[in-house]
Amino acid sequence: MPRGIAGLSVRTHVLLTVLCLLCVLALTAAGLGLRSVLGSGDGSAARPVPAGPRTADRIVPVPLSVTPGTGPGYRLTDRTVIRAAPGSEAVERQAGEVRAIAERLAETLRRPTGLPLPVVEPASGDGIALALDPALPGATGTEGYRLTADAAGVRITARSPEGLFRGTQTLRQLLPPRIESPARVADGPDWTLAPVTVEDRPRYRYRGVMLDVARHFFTPAEVKGFIDRLALYKLNHLHLHLTDDQGWRIEVPARPALTAVGATSEVGGTPGGYYTAADYQEIVRYAQERYLTVVPETDLPGHSNAALAAYPELDCTGSARPWPYTGTEVGFSTLCPTGDAVFSFTRDVVTELARLTPGPYLHIGGDEVKRVAPAEYAEFVRRVGEQVRAAGKTPVGWNQAAPGGIGLLQFWDGRAGRDTELREAAERGAEVIMSPSGRSYLDMKYEATYPLGLVWAGTVDVRTAYDWDPDTLLPLRDGSVVGVEAPLWTETLDTPGELDLMLLPRLPALAELGWSPRAGHDWGRFRARLAEEGARWEAAGYAYERRHEVPWPAR
Repeated sequence: MPRGIAGLSVRTHVLLTVLCLLCVLALTAAGLGLRSVLGSGDGSAARPVPAGPRTADRIVPVPLSVTPGTGPGYRLTDRTVIRAAPGSEAVERQAGEVRAIAERLAETLRRPTGLPLPVVEPASGDGIALALDPALPGATGTEGYRLTADAAGVRITARSPEGLFRGTQTLRQLLPPRIESPARVADGPDWTLAPVTVEDRPRYRYRGVMLDVARHFFTPAEVKGFIDRLALYKLNHLHLHLTDDQGWRIEVPARPALTAVGATSEVGGTPGGYYTAADYQEIVRYAQERYLTVVPETDLPGHSNAALAAYPELDCTGSARPWPYTGTEVGFSTLCPTGDAVFSFTRDVVTELARLTPGPYLHIGGDEVKRVAPAEYAEFVRRVGEQVRAAGKTPVGWNQAAPGGIGLLQFWDGRAGRDTELREAAERGAEVIMSPSGRSYLDMKYEATYPLGLVWAGTVDVRTAYDWDPDTLLPLRDGSVVGVEAPLWTETLDTPGELDLMLLPRLPALAELGWSPRAGHDWGRFRARLAEEGARWEAAGYAYERRHEVPWPAR
């Protein structure tokens, strides 16, 4: 028992003791509050998960405009219906597409909630309504939308079905994170959306991710799972890197040896694989339903060892290539850039990919060609580009393809002097997709000691991926930048879980660069919103890296 203080009554002593205890508690609380503001030594103080309905200030990518409402918001119940209304007779022909979006939304929400959520036709009444509205401002575009939520229900309107789909992704983010669970949540939360009005549209028309399936092959089911992650963050292009030195992954009936020989291996010597026409079309269909355009790439004339192993006559020497190649070096292989045999080969490949691909783009590669004279290289690119145009598609190339007259170029190589031809092409009218390797390459390690990935372009932590401006990174003609893309090369990645670890949490950073207005770009606010996505990924069963620069909520 503490010794009494001389001259004080017992009652006063007790009061002082209580006051001291209160002071200790107050100082402790103050210390915790200070730590919450300043963060821990590594900048990632854990925060409690916010209670109540998720408010719109937690959406990733951040919307163009958010206006909080008043009242209790809208709660999903067993009486909730999803109303699919085309909006007017003028858009009646799109009714089936609108209903399909409503059905996919219902399926997504039924799994965790256990609610029936029937899809019905009438547009009036409470519940969740999806409707096309041609009267929305023209600036809304094909991907913009308007979402309102109040006690009576949720209404998403857009000028096109694609905009409605983007709005449903925002709706998902306004619900508790466990809405992403693939199974019913037994002790489910209150499935309530806070009252809000969101008006939104993208900054850039092209927002993509590239998946390298050549170094390591991923099955159609695994690619579909990858697409799901992109769709949640409003990405609209999936670039598939289908061919490289280690493997050829797409069936071309006119050239059967490409898969009979060239698809049989991958990095490390494991079996590899390829997509039949039916496999590829199923991936395309799945992506289309989620409003992603598939951009297939056959990387030529370099990175062609698998093709040369299948058809040695395409090499200038005509000699057989060593096969399989299971390493990761680059720049040692090239198609012979002249001669009818090579251009007959490229025509067969372009014709088949154009037949299978409904989207507007075919990517012809063109990077890291080290054994071809510049004039021969430019002529090769020009001729293959013409083949793509003749097949009714727009050719895309890495930035080295600029001398060949390619009108849509993908910038990746920011080393000194490597962007001169790109800048000149942009002055002539070429458009540019920004994929700077030191900012957007998702196969770069987070830090030098990270077990996955590479470091040739440096390390890319979450802030590095987020804190740049595609419009000003290079001194390009105003308006030439049409979008961003985050490539994910797979020399060191061979499982979907490893893809996730490199994708998350950096994917939302690149997605926000592509979607959100520059005026809303703020690292501090972004990292707070990003932190709450961790619970969503855990509910969905996605692996992710809990990077120290993000203040993840306590588990």
